[in-house]
Amino acid sequence: MVHPDDPAVPSTKHPAPCSLCARPAVTFIRYSGAHLCRQHFIEFVKRKVTREVRRQVRLPETAVIAVAVSGGKDSVAALRILHDIFGPRRGTRLVAITVDEGIRGYRPPSLRIVAQNCRQIGVEHHVVSFKDHFGMTMDSTKARWGQSTPCTYCGVLRRHSMNRKARELGADVLATGLNLDDTAQSVLMNICRGDVERLARLGPHEKVQQGLIPRIQPLRQVTDKEAFLYATLMGYPVHHSVCPYAGGAMRNRFRDIVLELERASPGTRYCILNSYDAMREAIEEKYPPAKLAGCTSCGEPSVDGLCEACRLVQALKKGQGARGEGNDGRRRPLTRAP
Repeated sequence: MVHPDDPAVPSTKHPAPCSLCARPAVTFIRYSGAHLCRQHFIEFVKRKVTREVRRQVRLPETAVIAVAVSGGKDSVAALRILHDIFGPRRGTRLVAITVDEGIRGYRPPSLRIVAQNCRQIGVEHHVVSFKDHFGMTMDSTKARWGQSTPCTYCGVLRRHSMNRKARELGADVLATGLNLDDTAQSVLMNICRGDVERLARLGPHEKVQQGLIPRIQPLRQVTDKEAFLYATLMGYPVHHSVCPYAGGAMRNRFRDIVLELERASPGTRYCILNSYDAMREAIEEKYPPAKLAGCTSCGEPSVDGLCEACRLVQALKKGQGARGEGNDGRRRPLTRAP
């Protein structure tokens, strides 16, 4: 969702020509000072995505790229641009995966939008649901969340579902729609929580762990506003609704913080990302990937015994909240929901 106060939103009060040609500009890239027309803006975004994909992954001649597509602007843009990049390449196949969390009034419309995008470009579309995988939905369990936010459960179960389906489809990588704003927020959030170890697992993933499909982030250098404008200019069907359970997420606070920093100093989002990349090798050396074994319940990769998804599901079915983590990084005990 584009924040109404995003400093990158162009002003209509002072129209200007494109910095590269005489055509009218459709946007002003504040962190670079460039005005871009429709054609040059589209080329600008595609060039950033293509460069980022090449930097993140080297694919075999016969590759399967799974794309996590929720129907929002970011995931739709990622799917369509990846199709433009790899569509002409023989032997490369794209498949779209959508997770149905079971949120009435929110997920069904987005499923139709993803299906529409996939039909337009001839990409397989696979839907995996919490109901089928875990025997429950987000709506059916909301009375048992306890003090934890719904994102605590949804994020873990979504990643579990996507990895499992991507592996079943024989995917070499799993592409997500995380953009520059998302990444900057995640870096700051984990630093403020003292969770440096999680920074080593943010991705994109260069080291392949058995049972885990490495994730790539094609939009890692694309801002939230740029993804929105790109999808709009290309006329892609996009789902604009916001998850009804996202209101209490901690990420909302960091979204506002990052936007305020960007407003005061254009380019801050890139500085956060570049700083993280500069530290990443040292962080990964200090916190190498854990040795994984099969979950004792579902068989998915797990550090020890039950995987996180199965642990959360069992807690919910027992009417308990999840173990959370405070800003001191310490685990909180399971708390029974009222």
